[in-house]
Amino acid sequence: MTALARRATLQLGLGALAVGALAACTDGDRSDAGPDPAPDPDGIELVSSDARRAAGDPSLVAGVVTGLDRFAGRLYAALATTEGNLVLSPYSVVVALGMTLTGAAGSTAQEMRTVLGVGDLGDRWHRGVNALTTHVEGLAGSQQRADGSSAELALETANQIFGQRGVGWSADFLDLLAKEYAAPIRAVDFETATERARLLINAWVEERTRDRIVDLVPEGVLDELTRLVLVNAVYLKAPWEQPFEKELTAPGLFRRRDGSEVEVDRMRRPDLAGGLVTGDGFRAAVVPYAGQRLAMTVVLPDDGAFDRIEAAVADGGFAGLLDGAVPGAVDLSLPRWTFRTQAPLGDVLEALGMPTAFDDRRADFSAMTDEDLFLYIAAVLHQGFIAVDEEGTEAAAATAVVMRTESAVVTEEFVVDRPFLFVVHDVAHRTPLFVGRVADPTA
Repeated sequence: MTALARRATLQLGLGALAVGALAACTDGDRSDAGPDPAPDPDGIELVSSDARRAAGDPSLVAGVVTGLDRFAGRLYAALATTEGNLVLSPYSVVVALGMTLTGAAGSTAQEMRTVLGVGDLGDRWHRGVNALTTHVEGLAGSQQRADGSSAELALETANQIFGQRGVGWSADFLDLLAKEYAAPIRAVDFETATERARLLINAWVEERTRDRIVDLVPEGVLDELTRLVLVNAVYLKAPWEQPFEKELTAPGLFRRRDGSEVEVDRMRRPDLAGGLVTGDGFRAAVVPYAGQRLAMTVVLPDDGAFDRIEAAVADGGFAGLLDGAVPGAVDLSLPRWTFRTQAPLGDVLEALGMPTAFDDRRADFSAMTDEDLFLYIAAVLHQGFIAVDEEGTEAAAATAVVMRTESAVVTEEFVVDRPFLFVVHDVAHRTPLFVGRVADPTA
């Protein structure tokens, strides 16, 4: 069944659900997480807090981004062990795990804080994530280019929690989700209508990402013991500050890591007003999007240095590839590419240092519920999509945490003709919104 057909089948329930989620993530005065007057006709009930979304603390954003970048490097390295293209949103993963952290306690919470790079921010970290989300959402809208033209940039994020109907969720847990994540909880029936709940979750994700993320939660992941699924979705459609001229796109060769070559459609912008980074073993070109508050940095390792650059990312994140950009004119040749990555992150996150959260005997998420209910993370699912062409970039990602119970002056040529990394980031904080590598643009 297509995504469109699924949404048509679920129209009544999803209509009420999506409206509540949209209001929660865009209304600056309140979270719209208050109780519905009555369940909607499809039986989806809003049970979350009526607390208003807080303003967040912008002074904490730098600390949050520092930890997020280190986490991004480690997560990228863990997923990059297999060959091929890769795209993921570290931001989406951190927000989804951040929502989960609000209900964690004891050693479970401490391990999660360490992996997420919370550091000495403690509980203030959630306020920093809130402020970062506000900053990211504020990058969207009509953008004025340097040449006087205008362009619309879409950058949307949304959070949604799906909880088992009848469970007594903790008021403190619900309040924190509403205040810092604008995340309402919708009551669904995992026990007796598991497949219906799965379809509702996937339909919500597809709606929020404009069908770019499909079937985030595959069959067999949820069962009658599932109690909570925490979901983040992010969608980007960003036109370039200086679009590539389509008539300049021409076939060109791209050399894979194994030495073989493939013909690609290579775009060219001979007069890009961007930035250049020269580092140990790599060069990078900063390509601004319309309005110049968002950019893609294309990182081209020197011949033979690809493994070393990826190792540096694993050790220190992506910041070292983005620092020190010098404004300049770039004669940029860049292949077009479109691909998606789907990755279960459970084993990866355990290896990164938070195994207790996945332990069906030792996990401690007691802060989530007032009931004597044992919860642990059964799966963390992530899917990313990216498409780059002459007009700009479209990218989307979603993350689901599934919780279960037991019973310038000189123009420099920059030809991207071999495997490279990319980072889509805001300019002010260099938040790694989407990262990845292109091993073969035609794959």
